[in-house]
Amino acid sequence: MKVLVPVKRVVDYNVKVRVKADQSGVELANVKMAMNPFDEIAVEQALRLRETGGADEVVAVSIGPAQNQETIRTALAMGADRGIHIEAPHEIEPLAVAKLLKAVVNEENPGLVLVGKQAIDDDCNQTGQMLASMLGWAQGTFVSALEIANDKARVTREVDGGLEHIEITMPAIVTVDLRLNEPRYASLPNIMKAKKKPLDSRTASDLGVDIEPRLTILKVEEPETRAAGIKVADVQELVNKLKNEAKVI
Repeated sequence: MKVLVPVKRVVDYNVKVRVKADQSGVELANVKMAMNPFDEIAVEQALRLRETGGADEVVAVSIGPAQNQETIRTALAMGADRGIHIEAPHEIEPLAVAKLLKAVVNEENPGLVLVGKQAIDDDCNQTGQMLASMLGWAQGTFVSALEIANDKARVTREVDGGLEHIEITMPAIVTVDLRLNEPRYASLPNIMKAKKKPLDSRTASDLGVDIEPRLTILKVEEPETRAAGIKVADVQELVNKLKNEAKVI
């Protein structure tokens, strides 16, 4: 079985994000970039499936500018077999990403697509679900445990009330959560080997997909700074403030 793993290049989660002076977006100049943490977990799960005999090939795909090839190389250094880079000159919306991935799925014919449940830059949490709808495939979302056997996938989903266990038919789309696994670090020998692994590059027009944005960002603002807390003398004063100032009781 072939496993396809989309990977996104985002601002490193350790970096404090800053808004541009003109409020047109987030400042990306001279900022450390990295693979989206949820996608990193998806890559790790695909590699574990291959190591246990559940998969025979892991393909990483990324959509964006030329720098996205670095993100693919990171996935290759972790252990992915080959990469696909789809060049895009601007920020791609989730709908366009899903359409591009659908075209790649139709070409590659994987048995499983492992997707990070969301990206830490826009938090959209849309691509996996839209891709499953376009393909007509089964889907398991917010997955914290995954078992595959006899063309079935048993997944554990994190829901508001606790955990939900479901069985879905392959091929399927699975969006992974943080608790699924702990990603491995790429060793130096594997980083060197990754440079020799195949990486195919193509454009959205090659796949016949329109990636023009349908949304316009009007303004990006940083959240308001939280006001400092205060100390109250007793319970009566606390209740008074909650009732008359905060108006929550």
